[in-house]
Amino acid sequence: MRLLQVFVPDDTRDEALRVLEDEDIDYVLTAENSDRSDGDLVTFPLPTQAVDHVLTSLREVGIDDDFIVVSSIETARTPQIEQLEERYVNGEEADDSIAREEIRTRALNMTPSRLTYYAMTVLSAIVATAGLLLDSPAIVVGSMVIAPQVSAALTGTVGLVLDDREMVRGGLSSLTIGLVVAIVSAFAFAWLVRFSGAVPSTIDITAITQVQNRISPGLLALIVGFCAGAAGAFGLATAIPVSLVGVMIAVALIPAAAAVGIGLAWGHAPVALGAFVLVAVNAASILLAGLVVFWYLGYRPLNWTAGTLRGNVSRDRVGTLAVVLVLGAVVVAGAGIVLGHHVAFDNEVNEEIRTVLSDEEYDGLELVEVRTEFNDGGLVSDETGVTVVVQRPADQPYPTLVESVQTALEDRTDREITVSVEFVEGATTADDTESPSQ
Repeated sequence: MRLLQVFVPDDTRDEALRVLEDEDIDYVLTAENSDRSDGDLVTFPLPTQAVDHVLTSLREVGIDDDFIVVSSIETARTPQIEQLEERYVNGEEADDSIAREEIRTRALNMTPSRLTYYAMTVLSAIVATAGLLLDSPAIVVGSMVIAPQVSAALTGTVGLVLDDREMVRGGLSSLTIGLVVAIVSAFAFAWLVRFSGAVPSTIDITAITQVQNRISPGLLALIVGFCAGAAGAFGLATAIPVSLVGVMIAVALIPAAAAVGIGLAWGHAPVALGAFVLVAVNAASILLAGLVVFWYLGYRPLNWTAGTLRGNVSRDRVGTLAVVLVLGAVVVAGAGIVLGHHVAFDNEVNEEIRTVLSDEEYDGLELVEVRTEFNDGGLVSDETGVTVVVQRPADQPYPTLVESVQTALEDRTDREITVSVEFVEGATTADDTESPSQ
């Protein structure tokens, strides 16, 4: 429920009050006695979902945004309030969206101070790094809970759709710098952990499950980024609580940024590059998906005229939006090409390994898992590591398996590949189907 206070000049008072009466809105008229121009202060309660519609109608009859206050209230008892609630909350005009003024305020209110924002970013990056190295999903989730990136991502997106350049600059710069701070913090902490002996410096970070999930991104990772941005936009633009939206956006950003730092600390370029591609793609996806959702929900720049493109196109209005869209498209396209190359390589590797294991010589083996290092197409490294996990009968040696897999993969992909095979011992009890003798 919202309480609106709107200053109505004398020359537009009749038209404004007619709008409220046509909408069956109960209002109180108070004479304005300050040094402002002659007019009245109109106060009236509304369901949250009706605010944008009513304010738009008032603007159409000449009410400016010189003095409009929208505040939250618990409840209101007026003659027509139940009919308004039935109409806008449960009826045909029910809509969860909130007014453009309120969405702007909500986005800005989510933004903490610089000290708090960057301090929480550092802490979340350190916790995420510890969680990745410990292979602990619970600790990684904890890092997402305290990550503050939701404020920067949604502030930048709201600024884009409302054509507020200050919000765009503040949101996008905070998001970019915050991710850089997260990567640097993760690198410093991982380097300290490695060389202090807290974990063995020779540990294979690519064998850690939580790290694997961030350094070998696939199309599903891209979907996570889009869904996070869309969920954030829906959460902010509607009367739905946004407390969990920040966790969803952090899922797509903070653990991957921590994986970049781990890769740099261990001097493992494919790990760092794979995780960085995931960070870049998810950050761009969050912004673009949020922009699409806000636009779909009907949010537009002030004085936007529906139904005419030429009347809305101006250098000032489209300049910032065009730059951000182009940069976002370049990031998504560039990272998407690299990501697509890796996905194709990963599919080829899996297919070829299954072909090798289908040979009679390996009938006793069962494929458990294939782990592929990020394939950058030779951008950083000409060699790619592949780990094959297979289950074998107890104490059964397969001395030629590594060489067979390596030869097949190099012939198939035309790349140098380092193959590691991990055996999982297995045994199957015999099924005695013979009937006991009589």
